[in-house]
Amino acid sequence: MQIETNTTLLDQFGWVFRSRSLRENPQRVLLLLHGWTGDENSMWTFTANFPAEYAILAPRAPFLAPKEKGGYSWREIKPSTWGAPTFDELRAPADALVSLVDQWLVALNIPAARFDVVGFSQGGAVATLLAILHPQRIRKMAVLAGFIPKGVDDVHLPPHLLDGIDCFWAHGTQDDMITFARGRESARRLEAAGANVDFCEAEVGHRVSRECRRALDAFLRA
Repeated sequence: MQIETNTTLLDQFGWVFRSRSLRENPQRVLLLLHGWTGDENSMWTFTANFPAEYAILAPRAPFLAPKEKGGYSWREIKPSTWGAPTFDELRAPADALVSLVDQWLVALNIPAARFDVVGFSQGGAVATLLAILHPQRIRKMAVLAGFIPKGVDDVHLPPHLLDGIDCFWAHGTQDDMITFARGRESARRLEAAGANVDFCEAEVGHRVSRECRRALDAFLRA
């Protein structure tokens, strides 16, 4: 796993997170959201070619994943919750992430009303909720092998809700954890709500292909 040497691991505001702030006044702010069983280090492998103008925040999800799996989860795992995460389960973590971003920005004296977000798998599901619940805060979002959580209906995603938000979606046609069909349908729903969606597909499983990683880099540079 590649982690930038100029990052800082912190335990503040009730969160554990790794961050990078290379500039006194960063032009952009980026939130990285790991997948199920990941942690605050998992997403840094994607950042090698991300714009240097970003201040980057990568929090550890608040719940432990099952011991046999290790890592962390964006929803609490209980005997009755082994299915896919729902809107109700992920809503509180999504709201708490906005508060974390705001506290972090205040601590760094960074004035940024809007931020970008990149999420993988379960973290991608949380990224979609950030846009749905707080569309005025999101400038760009990238969902990597992710999905819209169950329980998000048309009331939550009305037309024009996501107008002006640029979205990148990467999904493998051979994904056996989150099906390609579910990813494609989730991206279509975001587009119907007004998002500008750039969809990248590749013949891979539950990961991001090399060509889609290059497309993600270009999306964030634009």
